[in-house]
Amino acid sequence: MSRLTPFHLAFKVDDLHAARRFYGEVLGCPEGRSSETWIDFNLYGHQIVAHLVDGVESSARHGAGNLVDGHSVPVPHFGVVLQPAEWKALADRLKTAGVEFVIEPYTRFEGQPGEQSTMFFLDPAGNALEFKSFARSDELFAH
Repeated sequence: MSRLTPFHLAFKVDDLHAARRFYGEVLGCPEGRSSETWIDFNLYGHQIVAHLVDGVESSARHGAGNLVDGHSVPVPHFGVVLQPAEWKALADRLKTAGVEFVIEPYTRFEGQPGEQSTMFFLDPAGNALEFKSFARSDELFAH
């Protein structure tokens, strides 16, 4: 398998100012190019682009999800797999910022292959994000 390369994700928002504050200030994503209708952010080396769209309706705000380890996981969602110290620092940062979690930071599949720390929350437009960290990085795709 080839080395990991940055991904690109474009997603809908209904307020660019709120997106800029959330992704830039709360999550700490450096801002790249922007216009009156979109903003590039650097999400841990990945390019995500918030596009202003009228009438954004998020399935995450309406309870769409799947049951995973006893929690209703919002679908769709996106995020990054972090090293344990980065994950903990982000969880602390989000708590300090008063971010409301859909699923509070916790460890799932404890003691099993693929054990991971995870957390879910929504951006101001209702897009669901998951950040996780694996107890063993070689178990990212464990069965």
